[in-house]
Amino acid sequence: MRGGGLWQMRQLITRRLAQVDKKIIHHRCFASESDLKKTALYDFHVDNGGKMVPFAGWSMPIQYKDSIMESTLNCRDNGSLFDVSHMCGLSLKGKDCIPFLEKLVIADVAGLAPGAGTLTVFTNEKGGAIDDSVITKVTNDHIYLVVNAGCRDKDLAHIEEHLKAFTSKGADVSWQIHDERSLLALQGPLAAPVLQHLTKEDLSKMYFSDFRVVDINGALCFLTRTGYTGEDGFEISIPSENAVDLAKAILEKSEGKVRLTGLGARDSLRLEAGLCLYGNDMEQHITPVEAGLTWAIGKRRRAEGGFLGAQVILKQIADGPQIRRVGLLSTGPPARGHSEIQDAMGQNIGEITSGGFSPCLKKNIAMGYVKSGFHKAGTKVKIVIRGKTHDGSITKMPFVATKYYKPS
Repeated sequence: MRGGGLWQMRQLITRRLAQVDKKIIHHRCFASESDLKKTALYDFHVDNGGKMVPFAGWSMPIQYKDSIMESTLNCRDNGSLFDVSHMCGLSLKGKDCIPFLEKLVIADVAGLAPGAGTLTVFTNEKGGAIDDSVITKVTNDHIYLVVNAGCRDKDLAHIEEHLKAFTSKGADVSWQIHDERSLLALQGPLAAPVLQHLTKEDLSKMYFSDFRVVDINGALCFLTRTGYTGEDGFEISIPSENAVDLAKAILEKSEGKVRLTGLGARDSLRLEAGLCLYGNDMEQHITPVEAGLTWAIGKRRRAEGGFLGAQVILKQIADGPQIRRVGLLSTGPPARGHSEIQDAMGQNIGEITSGGFSPCLKKNIAMGYVKSGFHKAGTKVKIVIRGKTHDGSITKMPFVATKYYKPS
């Protein structure tokens, strides 16, 4: 067993589960089990020992028979299969779909090559983040995107409101919500070798953020080389009637090395990769610049603007933001969301938004926001946890090096 004795491991797992429960409380739907939505793989999860919890109105596995620590390490060493069908996939189609979407997001959608994608942010009039999303230009008249489960209702209402106004002037844009499809995320070093057994598509020619429509295990899938772990991997949108068969085939082809993995390890993995969780690390009052996502604003978009909140965001790019998202290392117990960050003199300079014990690094990691000027790597800080201060320091992210598959 890695990471110490049995008692210490149990303590770490207990704290980690408590932390994950706190993190997902923003998205939980406090309803009876019968009111929760179930993905096409629900029975498959239960049959494989999935511990089901309410999440964004869905019944989702937080872990399986493996501990969260074991699952996190196995994803880094071998691979993980996640059911992320609670997330909302949709398509925008029509000759005006790109100019329409560019009014709502910061990405240079027009500049993407067909079959290429990017992370982007939906913004409001004040420049705040409504949600983050991975978008793909399938063709010049078809955009595919995935939005967060906890933001689905507000995102769809936001898109619909602007779509009505846009099309009322004769623009050609329509949309389709892909509730008929499930979404699986296959992540880790074995993701490509295992998936290659199930498709004729040459995956070695498919790089990070690339998109293809391909046959996988006999079903027509939307395949994107992306993920939420920092590892190489894929998100596979598949007709729901084929989802269980694909999950079984992936596990079989991996000979037990790729394991079913739940929300607990997914959170550990994304934190180690320095990736934001909407509702914790990004909110409607946080801009992409403050969140460290200025790189996602294309050069043309910086010059032209034209998206909601552009005036605020472009001014922050020019003048610098007042707060910045940073990574932190700390002593003592793992930092929790809303823990206060202080300077060396004990003055408040910010707050933690996500934190926990890193299974891979065997140390406490966190991210949060601090006042500009305190954001440089190496800056010493104090973190207040349960009324006690503990030493910490600002550090660069990701905490664990990413392994995205890119051209050499």
